[in-house]
Amino acid sequence: MFAALPLTALRAFESASRLLSFKAAAEELSVTPTAISHQIRSLETWLGVSLFERLPRRVQLTDGGERLFRSLHGALLEVAQSVDTLRPQRNTSTLMISTTAAFATLWLVPRLGRFYASHPNIKLRLDTHCEVIDLHQDASVDLVIRYSLDDYPNLYGLCLFDEQFGVYGSPEQVRLAAHRAPTLISVNWHNTRLYAHGWQAWCAEARESWLNHPAPCREYDEEHYALQAAIAGQGLVLASNILVSESVASGLLQGYRPDIQVNGAGYSALCVPGRERHPPVRAFFQWLQAEARLTDPLQMN
Repeated sequence: MFAALPLTALRAFESASRLLSFKAAAEELSVTPTAISHQIRSLETWLGVSLFERLPRRVQLTDGGERLFRSLHGALLEVAQSVDTLRPQRNTSTLMISTTAAFATLWLVPRLGRFYASHPNIKLRLDTHCEVIDLHQDASVDLVIRYSLDDYPNLYGLCLFDEQFGVYGSPEQVRLAAHRAPTLISVNWHNTRLYAHGWQAWCAEARESWLNHPAPCREYDEEHYALQAAIAGQGLVLASNILVSESVASGLLQGYRPDIQVNGAGYSALCVPGRERHPPVRAFFQWLQAEARLTDPLQMN
């Protein structure tokens, strides 16, 4: 059935497509760039279609090449995972997760002790750079946790929770805010769709006139900085009920008029279809789902 498949050329194509470089593919497969180029051309001849556009100093997949890469990458990944289940188990498995620094700092890392207690042989590595990773191109990342209004039809996904924004402060600042306009702390988000007009929306819902007064306003580029400012008693912060949960549970922050909330976006865990069956990825998905159920918004205010 598979005797006619040019497996060597297909493996060279998968590597070159994922890395978008014949040279990098040659290094990965321990062959020469000329050998990679030869394998790609022989595959194109066998298929009768072009798979790459050869541009100055780089290559780019054609539409046909993109379709082949997506199916081939998933198929090879599933084969590799099946083979791994038959090999003697190693002492540890490494799981690479990409998410934002704020989510890692304020929600994920404080809970990871429970994951390690249940899965001591899985070693996690966190990538908290801001760049959005294309999971179909970067096979080094097992899954991502994204905060977004978008859908991802080409990825396997698990919706963790939807977010709401409320106002939080130290107990003293919350008490004082009932008598005078507070200093307002907010986050200067790069994607304004996810935090646009947050204070205006909350004040309108709460019928607070704070924005009509020349009250001081503090802005930070990262949510964990804004929360630290609020914990230090520098004012009230408009913050995610998800990311503020640990600070509320420990008594460092409390909600001001916790019945007033404005809608945010949602958090989802995503991976390339098929990778969710890889045992470490499956274990992490199951743990995330259980932790998300414990993150009860009613207890975060």
